[in-house]
Amino acid sequence: MANHPDALLEELDRIDSECSLRDYMKLAWHVIEPGRKFVPNWHIDCIADHLMAVHRGEITRIMFNLPPGGMKSLTTNAFFPSWEWGPANRPDLRYVSASYNGDLTVRDNRRTRSLITSDWYQRKWGDRFKLVGDQNAKTRFDNDKMGFKIATSVGGLGTGERGDRFIVDDPHNIKEGESEADRNEKLLWFSEVVPTRMSDPILSAIIVIMQRVHEGDIAGWIILKELGYVVITLPMEFEVDRKCFVEVTGWEDPRTEENQLLWPERMTREVVERDKKVMGEYAVAGQFQQRPSPRGGGMFKRKWWKFYNAGLTKIRPPETLTHEESPTVEPPREYDQIVISIDATFKSTTGGSRVGAVVVGRSGPRRYLLGNRTRRMSFNETIACIRALKLDFPRCSRILVEDKANGPAIVDVLSNEISGVIAVNPEGGKETRANAMQPAVESGHWYLPEGAPWLDDFITEFALFPAGKNDDQVDATSQAAIYMTQSSDVVRLLSLSKI
Repeated sequence: MANHPDALLEELDRIDSECSLRDYMKLAWHVIEPGRKFVPNWHIDCIADHLMAVHRGEITRIMFNLPPGGMKSLTTNAFFPSWEWGPANRPDLRYVSASYNGDLTVRDNRRTRSLITSDWYQRKWGDRFKLVGDQNAKTRFDNDKMGFKIATSVGGLGTGERGDRFIVDDPHNIKEGESEADRNEKLLWFSEVVPTRMSDPILSAIIVIMQRVHEGDIAGWIILKELGYVVITLPMEFEVDRKCFVEVTGWEDPRTEENQLLWPERMTREVVERDKKVMGEYAVAGQFQQRPSPRGGGMFKRKWWKFYNAGLTKIRPPETLTHEESPTVEPPREYDQIVISIDATFKSTTGGSRVGAVVVGRSGPRRYLLGNRTRRMSFNETIACIRALKLDFPRCSRILVEDKANGPAIVDVLSNEISGVIAVNPEGGKETRANAMQPAVESGHWYLPEGAPWLDDFITEFALFPAGKNDDQVDATSQAAIYMTQSSDVVRLLSLSKI
């Protein structure tokens, strides 16, 4: 029987599987997905190759940002563990998998277990380990070599359990959305709990697979904090200026043309365009393109902003440049109105918080951002900032302070020494207030000082809104915009009444 063709083919399959996770996936596909054709693609090879680098100990922190349906969960959470236990002969390895919904990791546990217990798998590697009967449940199964695989939810892992591979699979709920408190809770779990659940602080690996949902999501935190992760970002449609290159392995996205699809044999152009119509631009940006907001901005497009000469070096953010760029204009000699607008919603009078502080001038239908001192400030620092702005802009007629949190206290302190300090309470939520300002920006009536050091941060915050982690400048500016519109309407009505 040793020379029987079928036996020889099976032995070749075994050898191929042990040498390559990619080959193992192709050969094992019929076990997990019977009746469905395996559709190979370079991005699947990329995931498999980098997981093999994790296996070899070359990578211990890695994140994959891919669109839904890209086989990232199946590859990472089912094929990879079963490959390491059997073909790679490491049944001692321990896996913990967590998602925003524990049912998703339970699903992949079932897939892994069904693959391990299949006749196909057992014929090749059944002699290397056995599943332990008293720990062979859907949320956890152990083997006789001390390896295990646990399925849990984000924040649901009990103390005492540690893994050699901690797989974080879609930690954020994209379908239902999340509040800032929900995101912060998950960031706290990821930053404080996950690192302490490693079997070996040096060799154990954390693998994150997710779609982008917000600038302040776990992926954004990993990138912002520069935590040493290998980051592989593969958008559904290729963006030349975001071509992915992995320095550790030398791998790069093989696509070369703008808008080339990730997996055209399975996610065809027709399918992608159909789904984009239903999803909306923010969902397309996050789930398909792996960016928190649309490329050119969401509610506020980067190209909408105009610029005026502020006597500074003429530099503006690269992403705002267009082929039909409008020239920089000269600012007016006089303004119809100047206001200082403060968004100070922190609740502690001693601890610092990011405070929006902008100065806006009105000249007819045009609005000019004259100053911006948005930064992290304490209560006393906020008071000092407002005083300094009033000195810099003595013709300011109103200082607008949102009537929430510390707003009333700020008004109480300053109203006796500075005229025009008023508490305002704009109607509606943040998005409603921003929507009131949007048409004027889109119409080209908002001008920013070219060369200002804060320019890129300001435009980016508006472009990401409402999916960005900061919105203080948006709140402060929209507050000024609404007040100016209302006050100019009052002046217009008074003028008409005298006719």
